[in-house]
Amino acid sequence: MTGDVIETDAVIIGAGPVGLFQAFQLGLLEIRTHVVDALPHPGGQPAELYPDKPIYDIPAVPACTGQELTDALLKQVRPFEPTFHLGQTVSRVERQGDDRFLVSTSQRTSLLTRTVFIAAGVGAFEPRRLKLEGLETFEGSQLFFFPRLPEQEIGRRVLVVGDTDSAMQWALSLVNQGGVDVTLMHRRDVFQSSTDLQTQMRALCAQGRMRLLIGQATACESDGERLSAVSVLRADGAAERLDVDSMYVMQGLSPRLGAMAQWGLALERKQLVVDTATFSTSEPGIFAVGDINTYPGKRKLIVCGFHECVLAAYAAATRVFPGKAIHLEYTTSSSRLHRLLEVRPEPLGGPVP
Repeated sequence: MTGDVIETDAVIIGAGPVGLFQAFQLGLLEIRTHVVDALPHPGGQPAELYPDKPIYDIPAVPACTGQELTDALLKQVRPFEPTFHLGQTVSRVERQGDDRFLVSTSQRTSLLTRTVFIAAGVGAFEPRRLKLEGLETFEGSQLFFFPRLPEQEIGRRVLVVGDTDSAMQWALSLVNQGGVDVTLMHRRDVFQSSTDLQTQMRALCAQGRMRLLIGQATACESDGERLSAVSVLRADGAAERLDVDSMYVMQGLSPRLGAMAQWGLALERKQLVVDTATFSTSEPGIFAVGDINTYPGKRKLIVCGFHECVLAAYAAATRVFPGKAIHLEYTTSSSRLHRLLEVRPEPLGGPVP
């Protein structure tokens, strides 16, 4: 292997709640992890699709939002320092002669690992794109699917396409920062975003600080190598040409199995079949936890995914540490776990006065 290949004990595909808890469980067993996710930030579906909506069935937590759950899981796993590779998807998983796996990503990251954990929910989330001829040429330079630093757009004409909370929040952030000519476009004057965000948006439009354009993009224009304008068919039937410097298409995300469907793993209705004793897939050394897997009695709940992470971690430890006895330890009493977690538990009966 070349020096460009990163060696590790485990690669987790997916940085949603189950992927983050899998990293924690592996950390308790001193298994080093790298985490790959298609989104530019951890949290998966709860953080991206309903960051402000409450979740009521996390044990011992009466209510928390998707973002609060993500933040808590990131805090919990922090002592183990997993390495995140965000904004990229896993394109290939190949077993090597020494029984390890070479994991390759869309950003040319190469990871050599003893185990692979697929915690990809219903698949890698990919942004829903606009089907305009030639528009993909500008991805990463003028066309974006996720927010950047707002100050990067000062002095620019920005078109935000979408009706989601993310689209609305990004448009409002740019307006409130100042110095940006913002147009929000959606095909209908009906939005999925929260009522509060819509109220703020309409107030800013009434003040002339931003524009709401109801219509659909039909073509894009370029000036040399740069995106210069977008043609729009408005809801009233009129055509309009809109000058743009930056374009954000934020129409939500669509799950895709993607390359996983080609890895030769046993599938049932686009889900990975697993052994419920170990949560191993049909390929030894590759595990699947959370909504991506299926077995008799499966329930697609976050709490069920957490349970699966525990059993998968212990099964993986026998591959990572062959011949080593793996004992069950409790975080309340294990000095080894206290050292790993960087905690100093109080003695029985409470703190010493």
